Amino acid sequence: MVPGGSFETPEGSSVAPGESPVAPGGSIATPGGFSVAPGGSSVSPGGSSVAPALLDERELAATLEREGYFADEGLCTAIHLALRLNRPLLLEGEPGVGKTEVASVLSRVVGRDLIRLQCFEGLDAGQALYEWDYPKQLLQVRVAESRGQEVGDLYREEFLLRRPLLRTLESAQGAVLLIDEIDRADSEFEAFLLEFLGDFQITIPELGTIRARTPPIVVLTSNRTRELHDALKRRCLYHWIAFPEVDRERAILRAAVPGLEERAAEGLVRAVQRVRGLPLLKRPGIAESVEWARGATALAEGGSPWPVALRRALGLLIKDEEDTRLLLGHAEELFGDA
Repeated sequence: MVPGGSFETPEGSSVAPGESPVAPGGSIATPGGFSVAPGGSSVSPGGSSVAPALLDERELAATLEREGYFADEGLCTAIHLALRLNRPLLLEGEPGVGKTEVASVLSRVVGRDLIRLQCFEGLDAGQALYEWDYPKQLLQVRVAESRGQEVGDLYREEFLLRRPLLRTLESAQGAVLLIDEIDRADSEFEAFLLEFLGDFQITIPELGTIRARTPPIVVLTSNRTRELHDALKRRCLYHWIAFPEVDRERAILRAAVPGLEERAAEGLVRAVQRVRGLPLLKRPGIAESVEWARGATALAEGGSPWPVALRRALGLLIKDEEDTRLLLGHAEELFGDA
């Protein structure tokens, strides 16, 4: 077996895979774990890597916080166990609670590439795993025919187009794989994932079974727009990420917004907590509360009184017309002490 995993062909021979590239992505402000890197950051690993499976929950929390990610005790325990037991981690919660950022920060902490598979309705195995390069195969046929030669085998590695799952298995050092918004994909795709999640392997009919030499770190996220199947859940360690408590969200805002005073951060957090208690179409996540704080701070620095700045920046917190009207009707009770 080669370092990056191997192609186990039906005849028993091995075909060395190629190295997988780093998938790009940005860092966003989030909660449960919460990343607060201003302006976003690269997901490609940087800095020194650690072995987080060897850290207890408290040490892991401190390590994540150094990367700008504020994780509560429950999330730290879930991450710790997923790493130690080598299990995929399934994170559910409302949008904006920090699910996606878990994979990004883990890639930086462990010094591995981040590969992202964004799920959507109609996603199939070809888009997630591999496809055959039909134009290249056709060119091979035409060249062979023009030279009077045999076409040869068209299902070799050189004709393989690697998609996120295959690139993950081929990663020599083991990648961090983010399967984002799995609830957007169809039930058939969930069934397809079972072999990958259970054994970190996939089967390509023309090449055989491909196994990972180094097991990947796998994070799945779901906004719970539909219920996931029990078979998928059984293969994962499950954790629900809730909106943060007041103290944690205040710490996030202070870290994310330079110059935000303690009293202002306290008022902002309590206002956001009250807003989340209203019957809104979309409750604001931590990303929205951070952007609201940044926007209000910028307006205040430009001369707007703080209460006025909060109202003027409301479009950074609320993204729906009906929700905006509802908030403006309760502005005094919601933002009076912000």
